[in-house]
Amino acid sequence: MNESGRAASRTAVLVCQGRAAADGRAATGRFADPVAGLLLRVAERTPVDEVRASTPPKGWQARTAYESVRACTEVVVPRTVAIDEALRARATGQLVILGAGLDTRAWRLPELAQTDVWEVDHPASQQDKRARLAEAARVVRGPGEGNRPAAELPNIARSVRFAPVDFAVDDLGAALDAAGHDPSAPTTWLWEGVVPYLTRDEVRATLAALAARTVPGSALVVNYQAPSVKASAGRLLTRVLGSSVTSGEPWRSLWRPQQMAALLAEYSLRVVSDEPLLALAHTLGSPARGRTSLQSGRVAVAESH
Repeated sequence: MNESGRAASRTAVLVCQGRAAADGRAATGRFADPVAGLLLRVAERTPVDEVRASTPPKGWQARTAYESVRACTEVVVPRTVAIDEALRARATGQLVILGAGLDTRAWRLPELAQTDVWEVDHPASQQDKRARLAEAARVVRGPGEGNRPAAELPNIARSVRFAPVDFAVDDLGAALDAAGHDPSAPTTWLWEGVVPYLTRDEVRATLAALAARTVPGSALVVNYQAPSVKASAGRLLTRVLGSSVTSGEPWRSLWRPQQMAALLAEYSLRVVSDEPLLALAHTLGSPARGRTSLQSGRVAVAESH
């Protein structure tokens, strides 16, 4: 928990666990995230190891953690593949990741070698991530080098810059100015796993700030959730029972594809693709037991004009 009293995102940890559990086991050749496991702490790796070994634990609490990671894995594999492939095709010199959480792309995508990456997130989550990067660096260096000054895990991207922003109250443009982002150069924007947790007004405010710094040649890759009675009911149940690590982080806005396209058009962004995760999961041969979450989850790519 940081000075504001807000704890780092638990959803970000779950998503990282899902990627770590899937690394080397799902969609081989199109999905890989060897960095995710390095960002997890010992207790967080326990359900990951259990999912990788397909050994469900006994006990309600441990089994709940196991099922959360297993279900998350089914969603994050197609979502990560869709986003990674969109970014590879649009590797401009600037990538801004909104609500970065424990994103690992700057540390694992060689296509970003000539790209400056800005990670934008709530100060509490960003502080937590930087601590994890320092811990991962010590692990990579090995125990014999533990007395060296702490450093963060080396990145593949040309640079990684951190811009702490509380989307509910802070000025995104001012934060990016302070972090050295160039609004006159093309930028690829990534907005993954954030939109559902924002109100519609917060989504619009973020898009307005983004559009003010977007020039032709830029693109937005956005992951969002479409309305789903089953998915909403499931999340409501986990909130009531407190049986999920995400139970304290409710969805606040859902968008139909037509609504998302119309919204982005207001900010001069033309949608060129918008696919449900379920369709990609099928092409990847990934498990689809969580069909509801996969069907309602979508990744859209929009280009500036």
